[in-house]
Amino acid sequence: MKTKKLVFTAILTAFALIAFYIESAIPPVTPIYGVKLGLANVFTLFALYALNPYCAAGVLFIRIVLGSIFAGLGVAFIYSLVGGVASFTLMLLLKRFFKEDKIWVLSVLCAIVHNIAQLLTAVIIMESWQILYYLPVLIVSGIIAGAFTGICAQIVFVRLKKYIGKFNR
Repeated sequence: MKTKKLVFTAILTAFALIAFYIESAIPPVTPIYGVKLGLANVFTLFALYALNPYCAAGVLFIRIVLGSIFAGLGVAFIYSLVGGVASFTLMLLLKRFFKEDKIWVLSVLCAIVHNIAQLLTAVIIMESWQILYYLPVLIVSGIIAGAFTGICAQIVFVRLKKYIGKFNR
């Protein structure tokens, strides 16, 4: 990996960690447990489109590990990891169908898959299927949060597009 790309990936990871930490420190905006915007995902999406899948995976996994440590959210690590892997896998599979003007659509789909993966993880950990009643709420929140983070990533990508080529050389 070129030095510029490595440094840019590190900067995106730092921004993702900051966004994750700030968001985890803010009291919930809804009375529904687990619903949040996922602002750190803006940086993973951006890295995927601006750099490559390896850099985006680095941003995602380092943010999950360090974010869980810094925020003291040990239990959330498993949920974040499972949701992150599921949504990132979908991102990789579908990226070729969603060009830079449709990043937000990909983000919505990935947010929904992220929430479903986390919910299934909760079913396994809690050994109860009753938690699946929560699915409609998580799908709606995934649509809203995914659209917001996707639009943010898309705006940043479009505005920085002329500079991105410098990091991919």
